[in-house]
Amino acid sequence: MTTSSIGGKAAANIQNLVTLRSQLDDLQRQLSTGKKSTTYAGLGLGRGVTVSLRSQVSALDSFDQSITNVSTRVSVAQLSLSRMADLGRNLKSTMAQGNSGGGTLGATTVQQTASVSLNEMIGLLNGQAGDRYIFSGRDTDKPAVESYTTMLDGDGTRAGLKQMMLERNQADLGANGLGRLTLSSPTPGTVALTEDTTTFGMKMASVTSNLSNAVITGPAGVPPELSVDFTGGAPEPGEAITVRFTMPDGTSQNMTLTATTANPPPDGSFTIGVNGSDSAARFQTAMNISVGKLAATSLTAASAVQASNEFFDADVNNPPLRVDGPPFDSATGLVAGTTTNSVIWYTGELDVDSARSSATARIDPSLSVSYGMRANEDGIRSLMQGLATMAAATVPDDANANALSAAFYERVASSLTDNNGGQTISTIQTDLANAQVALDSASKRHAEQSATLSTFLDQIQGVSNEEVGVQILTLQTRLQASMQVTSMLYQTSLVNYIN
Repeated sequence: MTTSSIGGKAAANIQNLVTLRSQLDDLQRQLSTGKKSTTYAGLGLGRGVTVSLRSQVSALDSFDQSITNVSTRVSVAQLSLSRMADLGRNLKSTMAQGNSGGGTLGATTVQQTASVSLNEMIGLLNGQAGDRYIFSGRDTDKPAVESYTTMLDGDGTRAGLKQMMLERNQADLGANGLGRLTLSSPTPGTVALTEDTTTFGMKMASVTSNLSNAVITGPAGVPPELSVDFTGGAPEPGEAITVRFTMPDGTSQNMTLTATTANPPPDGSFTIGVNGSDSAARFQTAMNISVGKLAATSLTAASAVQASNEFFDADVNNPPLRVDGPPFDSATGLVAGTTTNSVIWYTGELDVDSARSSATARIDPSLSVSYGMRANEDGIRSLMQGLATMAAATVPDDANANALSAAFYERVASSLTDNNGGQTISTIQTDLANAQVALDSASKRHAEQSATLSTFLDQIQGVSNEEVGVQILTLQTRLQASMQVTSMLYQTSLVNYIN
């Protein structure tokens, strides 16, 4: 054998060692990374599928990120709505307790509770999830409602709710405090109750009577007038007349006067006179007292609610209606306010579509959820209006305190919880709960899909640690043998060969 052939074999073995070493390094890399190859070409025939699989996994990750963000916003909204519902229930309970003989002290407690509750509700509606105002519809960069002080007291140039309620109250009560009604005796023995022709005050809807010896006419004519003629004689004890009034907020209230022989007569009664003229005079006195009390209680509460209706039904495109004054106690109509003289309580987005559709997110290739909210939704607005009305209202410390508190409770209590059968806070919570169910279902579905896709992807680009370990041991054995052979070849010489 020539020395050249020995050297050639040694060189070949060295090259083999390099190859084996490279294979060992690659196997060790596979064992440490769990990946079959660092290059796309090294994946073999399955490489064409990996692009699609990675794309699907990436899409699921993107959807899951959206689900996380939306879930956070919806959870914050649900907590806020739950607290709002609590505020409504608490105030309703306080009003019920204050209405049970609480007088001015009970009314003061109600107003304090309403003020604190309104302030908290405004804070909840102007709350954020991250950098987004969640009750402003699509206008997520600005608060949903005005501040507590601005909403109630205005800001110097714009009138707030308190001023609008005061103006309306003056217009509805009138200068004589009888609800824009006039009592007179056109002829001896006759009593007349006359409306004015404005939109304010109490309006006579109907009358029922069983007063004997009395002739009842109307209400009819322009202006409408109710006439009670006692010239036929005095009525009998226990007989009564009931006038049904329509209040500014659309509610109805009855006023009943019952004939009695007691003098002085109890509330809601008139003393029978010695004749028709005397009965008419006593009837007129009693009616003046009863109408005044009705104006100071039911009419006052109805007036406040109607002013509140006009305030909270308004928006930047439709400012609230205002009493056309001053003077307000003799005003004859309403005039449209402006954004420069009237506070607009809702400052978020206005649109004709549903509030829920103001925020949507795709959480699956074929599924989107709607989770938007606006503070002017009926359920939220109704509760806000109830809280604000009671926070702005004042119950004077007089004999009518209990009756006025009862009149407010009758008109406001339902808006604090059930909204007269309309949308409520619970309705909105149900909508959001449905969105949360969809979010949770999509998240679980994505987890299963992602696990399946990842397993398939691992089968293509991943390795089996056990299999790689066996290959490394085999390769190490071959490498050790090759190194021994190569070492022996380099130690072989012609002299050694001849010997």
